[in-house]
Amino acid sequence: MQTFKPTSLTLALAAAGLFTVNVNAADATQAQENDQDNVEVIEVKGFRGSLIKAQAVKQDSTSIIEAITAEDIGKLPDPSIAETITRLPGIAARRINGKASEISIRGLSQDFSATTLNGREQVTLNDNRGVDFSIYPAEIMSGVVVHKAADASLMTQGIAGVVDLQTVKPLAYGEQNIQVGATFEKNTLGNLNPDGDDTGKRFNFSYIDQYADDTVGLALSFNHMTSPTQQQKWLAWGDDAWPSTDVDGESNYILGGANPRVRSTLQTRDTVMGVLELTPTERFHIIADALYIDFEDEQIQRGIETPAAWSGANMQVLETENGVVSHGIIGNTQSVLHGDYQSEESKLQAYGLNIDFQVTDTFSLNFDASYSQVKRDKWQLETYAGAGRGDGVGAMENIEFWMKDSNEGVVFDSDQDYSNTDIYKLGGPLSWGGGNPLYAASDDQDGFLSIIEIDDELTTLRLNAKQVLEGGFITQVDFGVNYSDREKSKLDTGRYLTLKDYPNMVDIPSDLLLAPTSMNFLGLGNMVSYDSKGLYDQGYYDEFVSDLTEMSRATNSWTIGEQVLTFYGKANFEQELTSNIYLNGNLGVQYIKTEQDGLSYIGSTVPYEGDLPIDSYVKRDPINDSASYSQTLPSLSTNLNMYDDHYLRFSVAKTISRSRMDRLRPAFEINFNNTVNQDPGEEGFSLDRTPWSAYSGTSKLKPLEAINWDLSYEYYFAADGYISVAGFYKDMPNWQEVVPRAIDFSEYSEYANIGPDETINYNQGYLYEWGKTGNGQINGVELSATLPGHIVTGALDGFGIVASLTYLDAKVEVEEKGEVRMPGLSDSIFNLTAFYESNGWQIRASMRKRDEYPDSLGYNNAAKVIVGSTLVDAQIGYDFSESGIESLQGLTVMLQAYNLTDEPFKAYVAENKALVSDYQVYGRSLLLSASYKF
Repeated sequence: MQTFKPTSLTLALAAAGLFTVNVNAADATQAQENDQDNVEVIEVKGFRGSLIKAQAVKQDSTSIIEAITAEDIGKLPDPSIAETITRLPGIAARRINGKASEISIRGLSQDFSATTLNGREQVTLNDNRGVDFSIYPAEIMSGVVVHKAADASLMTQGIAGVVDLQTVKPLAYGEQNIQVGATFEKNTLGNLNPDGDDTGKRFNFSYIDQYADDTVGLALSFNHMTSPTQQQKWLAWGDDAWPSTDVDGESNYILGGANPRVRSTLQTRDTVMGVLELTPTERFHIIADALYIDFEDEQIQRGIETPAAWSGANMQVLETENGVVSHGIIGNTQSVLHGDYQSEESKLQAYGLNIDFQVTDTFSLNFDASYSQVKRDKWQLETYAGAGRGDGVGAMENIEFWMKDSNEGVVFDSDQDYSNTDIYKLGGPLSWGGGNPLYAASDDQDGFLSIIEIDDELTTLRLNAKQVLEGGFITQVDFGVNYSDREKSKLDTGRYLTLKDYPNMVDIPSDLLLAPTSMNFLGLGNMVSYDSKGLYDQGYYDEFVSDLTEMSRATNSWTIGEQVLTFYGKANFEQELTSNIYLNGNLGVQYIKTEQDGLSYIGSTVPYEGDLPIDSYVKRDPINDSASYSQTLPSLSTNLNMYDDHYLRFSVAKTISRSRMDRLRPAFEINFNNTVNQDPGEEGFSLDRTPWSAYSGTSKLKPLEAINWDLSYEYYFAADGYISVAGFYKDMPNWQEVVPRAIDFSEYSEYANIGPDETINYNQGYLYEWGKTGNGQINGVELSATLPGHIVTGALDGFGIVASLTYLDAKVEVEEKGEVRMPGLSDSIFNLTAFYESNGWQIRASMRKRDEYPDSLGYNNAAKVIVGSTLVDAQIGYDFSESGIESLQGLTVMLQAYNLTDEPFKAYVAENKALVSDYQVYGRSLLLSASYKF
């Protein structure tokens, strides 16, 4: 039987029990004996040790991957697995509330990638498929592998790639490990809200051991975290945040409205993980693992909402610059003071069982079963205060504004004192109500409560077999079947809040009044603060479910079901071409059969004839949709190993990314405009003038597809050093956008907003529905390297650099739109880490830089461009095991600083960088930690 030659580094790590070689055990032993003189047993520790092991994983793979490993469980170098992953080549993150959360691979957003835990697909917290990586603590992970090229044995697909999070295997670990750690965290912005928190703490415990002559292994881990985030935020108001105005005969953009906030967030996370590994006989290998995460996110937010140009305020233009009103006055306006509170609780559980049976020396069977579930409850409360109820009532104000330098938003100067409780009282100061049917008045909205429930449940079963073949080019054949059953549901409800003393404004109760909140970062001084949740809990508001009058919320509840059956086969091949050149790889195929269905609502605003004082309401009825389809996904990966250190890898494969859940919901929102419901005669009829239109998702939507080409050259010149150049191309022939098409609305006549004596003159209209409407292509080049200092001179031993640079180019051709920018794609991504590790000292500084990218943020997912950012982090620590102090053996202390340069988050609209719609500052996070290994 031919056997691919393991590298000396791989054999050394295998001998040390730090890495499992993917070859027959007897052959590995023989190879070790043959190469004994060339094998150096390497003691790997700390960050440098993690790099060495990760490099061995990457080098041994037959595919194109990136890898992260930890020296011990709980010793990945970052507090969040999201922060760690983003240091890999071609990986970038989008910050949410100041923390890395969503991951993009090679310029494609999380909608195009997949995430697994120990090889199994995972449920997700949000209302789509993208994983919030910040929920997974780094302390429970032993490693991460990012698959950039497809493999037929990967049951979870992604056009961009697959991120596999890995927990420890206690028998492979091979020794006892008991470790405890504690961390103190502080945010440098301080506490922006009087009832917020700017300090946090973490505690972790892990235990790994082996019993019964190393036939039973156990790993346990517990992690507790409270982590604060502070945020100062400038936010322009609404989709049309910058309307145009005429200044001396020229068109200029002017501020439409502003919604600046300060937010204090505290995340609490408790995680329990357990792994039981058994080898009752030489032929049986059993691993059972369990993970439970309880995650809470509490946000306190206060701010001032000020209507400007498009609200009818008296706008005075004082200066313009580059087509934008850079200095002006918002005259005779009123601001709404916000006291908002949000709480989220998510409970995730995941269980897995893997049984491997070596039937004969060359034939094995493997069975894998898993179950995962997440339940998420989000409770978001808004409450309002103002100077008087309704438009033009109470104290009016004048606000002078200036555009900040460097496109950092706007600064204000108001003639009002927002902290004066004699002026500012509870109640809605603007006439934007009318939603509460109990009153049906234009000024009846004093707050709003949004409640979202997510339930995601996934069961998978997998059976596969492996047959080792002797004496030929094909060395092993894998084949099997995988079945997954997933159901995800979202329940979206809202409640209009009106003070029980309506229409009176209400003094803020003294027991709920707090110290003022500073809005000085915008020049607005202090504003009144109160306990908004306390107001709600004490029953100050009447409430009414908004589904009756709010179309978008009424149709935003859904359930999506997916049953996926996958058959796969893969042949591994190896060939010694010369004494120093080896070829190996695999050729495989997947056949996927999918059944998917959706339940949502069809709805429209129709006349109301009940007892409530309203003219219309949202009529809605359940609607179902389903689809069945199959796909065939071939893949080929080859690896040419030249002279033990040079690798040339090639891969071509067809991959898929399943459509977003919100696109699969068959919600059908109908709009009937009776103002154009009139007979145009035989001439002059235009479909654009029809009274009918509708927006819909569809459960018939198939996954996005791509043909992926990858080529990579890697040179491993040292155990801890390599360079790599990779190129890739992805062709996506079925890009999805909202596609308008003409349909007959005759069957929906009951959803027309007409009176009892009116008739419908036209039944033709447009349906705007997600579907295939274009083609996308993305190509790129990745350069990456790990450069240890000792290759230059022994004096630099312990120093090193890890760097990667990714260049991306993409385009999407959409029917009737032409070329559009690909969401989430930056033209370049650059990562750089410099480290020093010697004599117990562990020092590291990292920089992550990405260019701007288009995204959908804000109200109604308005398209915006996220400005590029450069994030700098640093760590310094000391491992006392090298101190010579016996009493401190096992102790490691570390100081970490994240976002050292206080890099802001910025977004702009309309391709004009001066039109800043979102500007957020988070401050720096400082963490002081200590861990002790027994």
